[in-house]
Amino acid sequence: MHDLREIVNAILYINRTGIPWAYLPHDFPPHQTVYDYYAKWEADGTTDRVHDLLREQTCRSQGRRPRTTDAVLDAQSVKTSSNVAEAEQGIDAAKKNKGRKRHLVTDTLGLLLAVLVTAASVQDSDGGRRVLTQVSTGHPGVVKVWVDGGYNTATVHHAARLGIDVEVTKRTTSKGFEPLPKRWVIETTFGWLMQHRRLARDYEALPQRSRAMILWAMTNKMSRALTGEAAQTWHPQTLETGIVT
Repeated sequence: MHDLREIVNAILYINRTGIPWAYLPHDFPPHQTVYDYYAKWEADGTTDRVHDLLREQTCRSQGRRPRTTDAVLDAQSVKTSSNVAEAEQGIDAAKKNKGRKRHLVTDTLGLLLAVLVTAASVQDSDGGRRVLTQVSTGHPGVVKVWVDGGYNTATVHHAARLGIDVEVTKRTTSKGFEPLPKRWVIETTFGWLMQHRRLARDYEALPQRSRAMILWAMTNKMSRALTGEAAQTWHPQTLETGIVT
């Protein structure tokens, strides 16, 4: 029987470093065991529950209520590895990327409320409607969502039927980076995700496992923020010497 904390540490190590499962260092449990837990926790909802509990604690630590009313929606396309079947991929017509697309909804702290992983060929508006339905079910208190100009009126009308007011925040210039009011927080979230090398490209064969890897990245981000840990630590250390025990 393996220590579940070591299983979690191993998953976070894979997530942060981006190495293949088979290259997991030998001081962790066997990579087959770690992946088995990773897959089972994704399938039975454990990954979601751990993430959601940490999100609630993070909100409270920031003086916010976990039950948010405002949110931000955006999508990110990423290239895939050879692990991903051709049928699971697509081409993002706007960014010319072949791979998958991550549709994210965050609160105003940049914490995840809903995640949907699709082929990159799925338009932002189509994925947006699906992920807004998730938000309506999982976070019924959300009544306002900000999006960019890539979301059409069909998204706005769909959200209205769910009781959500969608506001499109458009850019004022076509050149260079421009932080948009309200929407900039989700760009911070994408930045957090890109600190995890496993997410720089989509390596997961199944989209639901890709979604789980995103949740683990945010679990890592929130747990480190809550504990005040600045440097990555995979094993417990003694307070006096700092020597790994």
